[in-house]
Amino acid sequence: MMVMTAKVDIKKIAVILAAVVGVILAIVLLFGGNSSAPTSAPAVSNNDSRVQFLQSMGWEVSASPTESGQVKIPNEQTKIYERYNALQKSQGYDLSQYAGKTVMRYVYKVNNFPGATEPVYATVLVYKNQIIGGDITDTSAKGVVQGFKKQEAALPAETTPATTVPATT
Repeated sequence: MMVMTAKVDIKKIAVILAAVVGVILAIVLLFGGNSSAPTSAPAVSNNDSRVQFLQSMGWEVSASPTESGQVKIPNEQTKIYERYNALQKSQGYDLSQYAGKTVMRYVYKVNNFPGATEPVYATVLVYKNQIIGGDITDTSAKGVVQGFKKQEAALPAETTPATTVPATT
C-alpha cells in the first residue's frame, strides 16, 4: 500500500483564491453591467408602456399594434443583420447578445412622420419586458429606416428682407 501526503500552505491558497475572486469581479464589472443597453429604457410589460415609450421619442402612434408576434434573433451575422445591428448600437442597443433567442416584435403605425406619403411604422423588439431594439421605417420608395428618436426637422435659414439703398446722384 502506498500513502501520499501533501503539505498545504494556507497563505498561498488564500492568495490564489483572492486572485480568482478578483478576476471574476473584473469580468462581472466589465461585461455583466451591459453598458451598451440604454438605462432610460423603461420596462414595457404592456401595450400602454410601449406606446408611452414611442411617445417619449416624439412619435404619435396607433393605440394598439398593427402587428405583433415572436421573432428569432439570428445566430448568423449576415451583412443585413450587421447593418441593422449597427443602427441598434447607434441608439444604445445591441442585438448580438440575444442571438438565437426568441423575442416579441410589436409594430405600430406612426401618425406624425414629417412629409410621409406612405405608411410609416415603429417596430419595438422586447425581451423579458425590456426594449432591446427597434426602428422607425418609412415604407415609401425613398423611405429610410432610422432609430427611435424623432429627428428634428431642419429649420429654414433665416432670411433678411431685401433693402433698397437710395441712389445717390
